[in-house]
Amino acid sequence: MGHLEASGRDRHPRLSVCQRVPLIASTFIHFSAANNALTIGPPSERGNGIFAYLNYQIPKNRKEIIDLLITGLKRLEYRGYDSAGIAVDSADGKNINIVKKSGKVDALEQEILCHATELNFNIEVVLHVGIAHTRWATHGVPSEINSHPQRSDVENYFCVVHNGIVTNYKEVKAFLQLKGYEFESETDTEVIVKLVHHIYQTHKSHSFRELVEQVIQQLEGAFALCFKSKLYPGECVATRRGSPLLVGIKTNTRLATDHVPVFYSKDHRRGNEFSILPRYETSEIEPLENKAIEYFFASDASAVIEHTNQVIFLEDDDVAAVKDGLLSIHRLKRSLEDSHAREIITLKLEIQEIMKGNFDSFMQKEIFEQPESVVNTMRGRVNFDTGTVVLGGIKEYIPEIRRCRRLMLIGCGTSYHSAIATRQLLEELTELPVMVELASDFLDRKTPVFRDDVCFFISQSGETADTLMALRYCRQRGALIVGITNTVGSSICRESHCGVHINAGPEIGVASTKAYTSQFISLVMFALVMSEDRISLTPRRTEIIAGLKILPDHIRRVLNTDSIIKSIAEDLYQKKSLLIMGRGYNYSTCMEGALKVKELTYLHSEGIMAGELKHGPLALIDKAMPVIMIVTRDPVYTKCMNALQQVTAREGRPIIVCEEGDTETKSSAWKSIEVPRIVDCLQGILTVIPMQLLAYHIAVLRGCNVDCPRNLAKSVTVE
Repeated sequence: MGHLEASGRDRHPRLSVCQRVPLIASTFIHFSAANNALTIGPPSERGNGIFAYLNYQIPKNRKEIIDLLITGLKRLEYRGYDSAGIAVDSADGKNINIVKKSGKVDALEQEILCHATELNFNIEVVLHVGIAHTRWATHGVPSEINSHPQRSDVENYFCVVHNGIVTNYKEVKAFLQLKGYEFESETDTEVIVKLVHHIYQTHKSHSFRELVEQVIQQLEGAFALCFKSKLYPGECVATRRGSPLLVGIKTNTRLATDHVPVFYSKDHRRGNEFSILPRYETSEIEPLENKAIEYFFASDASAVIEHTNQVIFLEDDDVAAVKDGLLSIHRLKRSLEDSHAREIITLKLEIQEIMKGNFDSFMQKEIFEQPESVVNTMRGRVNFDTGTVVLGGIKEYIPEIRRCRRLMLIGCGTSYHSAIATRQLLEELTELPVMVELASDFLDRKTPVFRDDVCFFISQSGETADTLMALRYCRQRGALIVGITNTVGSSICRESHCGVHINAGPEIGVASTKAYTSQFISLVMFALVMSEDRISLTPRRTEIIAGLKILPDHIRRVLNTDSIIKSIAEDLYQKKSLLIMGRGYNYSTCMEGALKVKELTYLHSEGIMAGELKHGPLALIDKAMPVIMIVTRDPVYTKCMNALQQVTAREGRPIIVCEEGDTETKSSAWKSIEVPRIVDCLQGILTVIPMQLLAYHIAVLRGCNVDCPRNLAKSVTVE
């Protein structure tokens, strides 16, 4: 997918996708007030990974199923986690065995071997549901009892895996305790599965799917859930709200359709399951004889791509159920915005793309992929022969964007820094006021947004909770929404009016590298598109496009300094703090470099605007304080040199990132890293790569896990 498809423009605020749905069980308690119109999707837990597998009419022995579940969890390890677990049928098929372990998936794998006798690896089944999970703790410390799957009772009637946070879990828990339920964990997840059990006790005629539908009406917060039950053998039910979840489909038979219809509460009748396999009679609703199919439920496509490339991305409040090999998708309530089917998408991701290859870590691989990733971002969009730029995903909206009041760039962390990096160029080429906002602060302030604003939402995953909440806030107020994301089918991708897919390729390392440079390039291309009708800006546009053409080669030259940067890391890795200074186009590099050092090395690091040096930070400077200064020959060069002299006058020993051959600047350096010269607005791409490499090498020297830093996760879907 080269860009985000432009959807039909609706300038009227739509209802929040996370609004409460009415209760359909009138006898059941209503836990809290419904959200009002300004309430937007609550946060979900970050770092969790869901993987579930269902085989129908496909013989598999227990070991094959468990190996498949474990492999799925390993594909999700990059998301960050502290414990893991699986749930599979017992040897006699009448119970559920749950195996959980704190620590890594490898530890879970060893624990499973200890239960080999009761699991009976050699038993072959033609119908089985297995669910698995990696947990990142939010409620309760990392431990086996707090790990997922969580169970409804000691008999394991129901079990669930959960990504997310249930914000009203205390109220639900108090209600269930009044009903006699005892809780064994500290998690919010346990209330979900016990709630299913409670509703089952009072509504035993309900189907498995209907039980889940009843439960999610009582939950506030955000979640992705996948259920298994010994009362409903061979069935799997999954649902999501605010946390990503997809269904993978694998069959040797050609699928009869590329869409699965959505059924609503009034359609809830026996036999509304929909077969995605060809039928001999169109009226037939029962499964075909010997129909063989496999389903995969996962929070990330990287867990299913080695099995199938046919996936359905579930929408908020979808309930997907598989029974007798048939997949059906249900919703309780129809809204004007609902599409009446879910598309079966063919993924182009290759499993080789998410493997490390010859590199020691995913992060190292992704840093060195940047010459190719920036080309992929520009491919099909920048025509270097004619000097033109076309962004198909926003092409129809350019006239409207040119008439807007202001541009607002909203993101978190690295995505926020990419907005800072391009703000100056956007102001120059669009001649519009440009606001850059941290999504969390933007929401805290209830920032005024108007119908003639254009709001860009930047997120690598497209699921970042704060950014997604800010998007819904702006859309409710009638602003035009532009998504900048790396993930096709993500929430931001679907909920934007239009946008740009950055095409950076899979990014597995938690600390973003190539997504940052691709976001940078995407916003530069947008600035070029906006200025194409200004004759006075033609020379500037020509200069920038020429810079984009040589950028991949210049990135390769920067990567060739890796050994020099590694030697500098050896001087810094035992330090306790690091200051990174610059200004102008390089200020974003300082902030992004400092963030990478914090994320990967656990050192204190601070990105400082060089113009603010004498207003406080200068007090930190002495010969023991490591200082990195980014000084390139741009319009603020003289001012940066003044700051450099202030540092050296206080016995500072600056490490300088400068342009190749700049002997004047190097003469003031303790050590230096040289980067090629390029047009000023693109210099930040070349100066940030040494910061990425420096953080990587310091982390390795300090013995840190560079792909999965502690306490962090790839898809930050928590507020």
